[in-house]
Amino acid sequence: MNQASGGLIALKNVARFIGLMDLLINREPHTDGIGVFHGYSGYGKTYASIYAANVQTAIRLEVGDSWSKRKFLENLLTELEIKPERKTIADMTHQAILALGDDHTRPLIIDEADQLADKGMLELVREIYMHSGVPVLLIGEEKLPAKLKKVERLDNRVLEWVPAEPCDHEDAKALADLFCPGLELADSLIELLVTLSQGRARRIVANLNKMKVYARNSRQTAFNAGSFDQSWFHTGEPPRRIVRRVA
Repeated sequence: MNQASGGLIALKNVARFIGLMDLLINREPHTDGIGVFHGYSGYGKTYASIYAANVQTAIRLEVGDSWSKRKFLENLLTELEIKPERKTIADMTHQAILALGDDHTRPLIIDEADQLADKGMLELVREIYMHSGVPVLLIGEEKLPAKLKKVERLDNRVLEWVPAEPCDHEDAKALADLFCPGLELADSLIELLVTLSQGRARRIVANLNKMKVYARNSRQTAFNAGSFDQSWFHTGEPPRRIVRRVA
């Protein structure tokens, strides 16, 4: 795995996302340029988009649950270094289109695109894409493709659908090298970590941080699969309440 500045590492989902981005940037003329990167929560989709945005100096937005069309456009214009003014939705859309169109190779990455689908805002994205011509990458949960299928005019513009995949042993080892550089973690422990974390990068990192704290407190530096009881790991499941009988 390659490590970039700022402590970012190129996990396999990062490579998948960058591959999708390169496909859109270098697509043939008159070929549609929308890509969709989808998968379950915790697979590292946002991490991949941040890494790729740094590599390509892309415009990246992470849509908030409270966002309206106006809020979306205000944040987009801010990222484009244009001061949002009190204008109509149509005026701000036009501003964004002109600014994005200045560089057709600079992608627009929209994370949490499910929010746009749920609020009926995908047509706004289609308008911006159609008139600016920039590559657009939509990131969302596993059901995002099904949501996009309901908006035919946008769905028809999708060039490629790429699913994010769970972390494997090599990904987890790379994360361990980044977050626990002073610890010796046996392959058996890495494999158990992947299994109990269900390949979710977010949970793998949470467990690695637990190991780092435990190592500091116990003054140990080497661990294997037998070093921890399986109930010790963070798996996403809440702990069961222990019911005690009162005499």
